[in-house]
Amino acid sequence: MLMLRATGLLLVILGIMWALQGAGLLEWPADSFMLGEQGWMWRGLGAAAAGAIILGLVQWRQRR
Repeated sequence: MLMLRATGLLLVILGIMWALQGAGLLEWPADSFMLGEQGWMWRGLGAAAAGAIILGLVQWRQRR
């Protein structure tokens, strides 16, 4: 369960970072190929959503 939780959290953090870079709101690192690329915004949102689902499933499983 710990590994799943860590994976979910990593996906959420990286997904948000990718989405912000793709939207042009986070310009770090300055030479990143993802900056301003809308495709990376959508990939980031998908990764963050997948991570949130994993975290939710882990939480649900522990309550059972």
